[in-house]
This record gives sequence, C-alpha cells and structure tokens, in this order.
Amino acid sequence: MDTSVRGDGPAHRLVPGDPDSPVLLHVPHGSRTVPADVRAGLLLDDAALERELDLITDARTQDLAEQAAGAAAVTPWRFVNERSRLVVDPERFPDEREEMRAAGMGAVYTRTTGRAPLRPEPPADEAALLATYFHPYARAMTQAVDERLAATGRAVIIDVHSYPSRALPYELHGTDPRPAVCLGTDPFHTPDALLERAREAFAPLGEIGLNTPFAGAYVPLRHYGKDARVGALMLELRRDVYLDEPVTPHDGLAEAAACLAELIEAVTRD
Repeated sequence: MDTSVRGDGPAHRLVPGDPDSPVLLHVPHGSRTVPADVRAGLLLDDAALERELDLITDARTQDLAEQAAGAAAVTPWRFVNERSRLVVDPERFPDEREEMRAAGMGAVYTRTTGRAPLRPEPPADEAALLATYFHPYARAMTQAVDERLAATGRAVIIDVHSYPSRALPYELHGTDPRPAVCLGTDPFHTPDALLERAREAFAPLGEIGLNTPFAGAYVPLRHYGKDARVGALMLELRRDVYLDEPVTPHDGLAEAAACLAELIEAVTRD
C-alpha cells in the first residue's frame, strides 16, 4: 500500500502545552495521509498522487512547530491536522464564501495544483467528507481556543504554513511578491503588537512580506470578528528557506524553528 494512504489514528490532535500559555500553534496542511476510502474517490494514479502531495503539502511544518514548542520557555499548545488537505481543507469556508472554489479548491478539492481533475465535479462524497472531517475539526479547534480563553483570558493562534518558491497554477495571486516570510493578518484579530513581534522574530530569515502571496489568518467562526481576545497570525515560510524543495529539510528548519520559538516567547510575555 502507498505509504501516504492510511487511515489509522485520529484525524486531528491537540498536543497539550503549559496551562498558562495562551499560544496555539495551528498546523493544518502538513500531513500526507489520505485514508483508503478517500483515496478511492480521487482520479489520480499513485505516481500522480505522490507528486501532488509533494506540491500541496506544507512539508515538515509539524516538525517546525514541534521544535519551536520544545525550545520555548513556556510550551505552547499545538493543534495538528493528521490528514492531508486533499481529504478536506479545514481552513476553507465550506460554501460559496470561499474564493478558492473558483480554482476547484474549496473545502473539498476537485482540482490539483496544476488545475487537473482531482475528483468528479461536483464530488459525490462532499457532504460525507465535510461531516466526517471538516466539521469535527472545526468544533475541536473552537474548543481548543475556548480552553485557552478560559485558562488565560486570551488566545493567540499562530497558523504554521509554507509555500513553494515558484507559483503553482492554482494560485489566484501567483504574480504577487514571494518573500522569504509572508505574514498573513486579519484587521480584527491581528493587533499591531503581534505583527511587530513577528517581524522582529523572523527578521533573520530574510525579506518579510505582509499578506503576499497569501493573506489572512485563521480564526474559528464562533470567534471570528466577534472576540478581540483571540489574536491570529498566519506564518507562511517560502519553502526554500527551510527545504530543498519539495520536501527535504536543510539547516534552515532549525533556524526557522528558533525564530518561531522567539515569537512564541514574546507573545507569551505580552
């Protein structure tokens, strides 16, 4: 069986941190795991699927978050997706609000990074995938944020992503600048102090861009635009900063983890 086609274990997990930490590292796109029943609904052969996973997965972002959490003086909490985004993408809107539906990449993808067919359109199993994976994930992430709010009076979500050094055909803003570090923000949930801490922490990695080539920050819908106690920032590392693309880590991984640990500590102190 292809090593990326599994289904054992939980679909997502919350890794506990220090009870006094408000920080929640969110790692939504780092897994390559596609359960066998979901694999059966994909139109790609095994070789094409492996190539697509190379391109679409934010490789080693779980390791990045784990190393950063281990280095921080006060350990943050981590919420990790254990399924590939080819199963569902938990950060998309599950309806017409999602702009990436135009590229076949709403919550349930129907197109690949190269815009080739991934699933039949419309996918017959979309409702089942949302019920099995998307909605339970959203509920669990919401609960994780609620627990940080109850314990510390605030929650700071740092969304850990990466993106390829060269734009892929699916990108809606592929001609935008591609800095070493992209910081995605939200006008309600990203306070100036959080953004400034991030700029300082990631300065050693090179040029820092704001909302380019990807924008925004993930916040559960229960809190989105309503609860200012929830802060959010998206970290998008250009993959050559820490990988020999597409998936092989180099020394930059440890440097990036150290920068993330510095951000975690600064946020925890604030």
